Amino acid sequence: MTTTCTVCELHAESTFKIEGMDCREEVAILERRFKNLAGLEDFSADLMGQRLHVKYDAAKLSTATIADAVADTGMRVWLEHEEPIVGNARQARIRHALVWTSGVTLGLGLALPLAHVAPLWVFACFAVSLAAGVAATIRKAWTALRIGALDINVLMIIAAAGAAAIGEWSEAATVVFLFAVAQALEARTLERARSAIRALMDLTPSEALLRDANGERHVDVDDIAPGAVIVVRPGEKIPLDGVILAGQSPVNQAPVTGESLPVDKAPGDEVFAGTINGRGALEVRVTRLRRDTTLARIIHLVERAQAQRAPSQTLVDRFARVYTPVVILLAAAVAVVPPLAFDLTWHASFYRALVLLVVSCPCALVISTPVSIVAALAGAARKGVLIKGGVHLERTSVVRCVAFDKTGTLTRGAPEVVDVVPLNGATPGSVIGFAASVEQRSTHPIAQAILQHAAKASIKVSPADDVAALEGRGAEGRVYGHRVRLGNHRLFEEGRLCSPAIHARLDEMSASGLTPVLVALDDQPIGIIAVADRPRESAKAAIELLRRQGVKHIAMLTGDSQGTAQAIAAALGVDEFRAELLPEDKVAAVEELRRKHGPVAMVGDGVNDAPALATADVGIAMGAAGSDAALETADVALMADELLRIPYAFRLSRATVRNIKANLTISIVMKAAFVIAALTGVATLWMAVLADTGASVVVIANAMRLLRAD
Repeated sequence: MTTTCTVCELHAESTFKIEGMDCREEVAILERRFKNLAGLEDFSADLMGQRLHVKYDAAKLSTATIADAVADTGMRVWLEHEEPIVGNARQARIRHALVWTSGVTLGLGLALPLAHVAPLWVFACFAVSLAAGVAATIRKAWTALRIGALDINVLMIIAAAGAAAIGEWSEAATVVFLFAVAQALEARTLERARSAIRALMDLTPSEALLRDANGERHVDVDDIAPGAVIVVRPGEKIPLDGVILAGQSPVNQAPVTGESLPVDKAPGDEVFAGTINGRGALEVRVTRLRRDTTLARIIHLVERAQAQRAPSQTLVDRFARVYTPVVILLAAAVAVVPPLAFDLTWHASFYRALVLLVVSCPCALVISTPVSIVAALAGAARKGVLIKGGVHLERTSVVRCVAFDKTGTLTRGAPEVVDVVPLNGATPGSVIGFAASVEQRSTHPIAQAILQHAAKASIKVSPADDVAALEGRGAEGRVYGHRVRLGNHRLFEEGRLCSPAIHARLDEMSASGLTPVLVALDDQPIGIIAVADRPRESAKAAIELLRRQGVKHIAMLTGDSQGTAQAIAAALGVDEFRAELLPEDKVAAVEELRRKHGPVAMVGDGVNDAPALATADVGIAMGAAGSDAALETADVALMADELLRIPYAFRLSRATVRNIKANLTISIVMKAAFVIAALTGVATLWMAVLADTGASVVVIANAMRLLRAD
């Protein structure tokens, strides 16, 4: 329901929490109540999160008026940032007492005839049971009637009143009692789905140990600003995002990234709120406010995602809007036509119509999709996979082609020295030593690889003078007075340092996907250092698992050279690769793959792959923890660099779609069966109540299995 202001004098937005919004029927009541609110611009109701987001003209409408409108529907409401309204304990006790009274007196009413007690006492028990049971429903029914809605509460009151009117007092009492119990059971089961999201919010502590000029003291995390220094003791949860200033410790990042093993952290490393410190104490400089932490952003995105409507959910809602009125008209026909046309008694015909009215509420049908989506999103978030909404979850299930970026995705993104070829009498150690001496101040990834190799091999790195970068070719410097040059093939060609033997070696390396770094001492070639970006250990396993999930075609898209790409592609067994691609070339490649193979998922590691991620049907970002760009661009974000989470996301999406189909089947079959049973006179009112609310409980319980999906 949307109402748009012609001119918004003072635009405002507010988010409310609503207690009592447990079914699509309540959302429909809100839509009708808000229809004529002056100044209302737009609103959206999140059934699973029990939230109401309202856009309005603050010059014409206030939050108090909005809250009053919600209260008119019988639901309790408060602004999200305010303290929750504390329920009246006395009223809660009265509601429970009424349900118990209804149940006990119903039991007495059914048992007394066996003891041959006077019918008056039996009637009194049923009457008390009916009055006590209906008290919990009549207010909601009256609210719905006031705004012209026919929800399940109205139908139950009509059914109970109709049964009493035709003398079926036991049926009337049974209906209202079972309905009250079933509604409570349904609400409790649905709460389990909501608690899955709330569990994410409980991952961070509410206090932190702040260290400043006044010493150490415990402070509420909401009062800590970026730049402050906090102390995290062994075994404690890290309360805020930050950078380690002092201390070393393994940190369990599973609550945020889903990584199975702790990650060793040292000064300069980033840590995330909600992760668990290991055996060492840490001093952490805070980098983000509590509301801006990685975990807070994850929670916000999960909540926003679960509020989005999946395609199947939208279809079901449209169906439900037609279904209920049709069944009500059918019930009216059942009450009138058979006595006039088929000589059926008015009593039997009217009773069948009442049963049909009870069956008509499509709560189980409407809730079958969102509860599956929310359970899947929450389960995925627990494992470090952030899916941005039901539409992306459903779309992932139909993907049959996956395109991977290479560097940083299928490979580690950090080159390593894999071979050293000495020339002209040099030794491997001297080749690495001279190269590392020149590169020791460079931040280039290849320079870092050479330095790491020298450190592992305990090779001495001497000081270098007159070090200069040779743009696009390499670097040079002087070590103990000797001129050292190192770089690519172009550098050696320009210096006329190449030979047929060197050319042959370079061709071999290129064919193997290695990047050669040539080293010369005083204009004499002394060696070739072969550098390569190794595939991730889990890359091949992830590709095989994707094939088992029904992915028919796997491609690799990279800006790297043809030889390097070919070697990695052969090692991992991808179906095709495309090399030397610019970002716009990757976009074109994704579009071509879609034309050939259907829906495409693109997997990349962030900013440089953003255009291709946005172009693909499903964009999957690797290692998004702490990366705003990846979190915002991708449809699916893996909070850690774990490729095996991608097959999990595909398994989950397909399991969710199967779950939705199963829930829809359960709902429709049970409804159809009881409609037929009602028309033929087999079903009773209490059976119809159990069918309606029982179906809701069944579909919710079925969806809860997705929380544990692996």
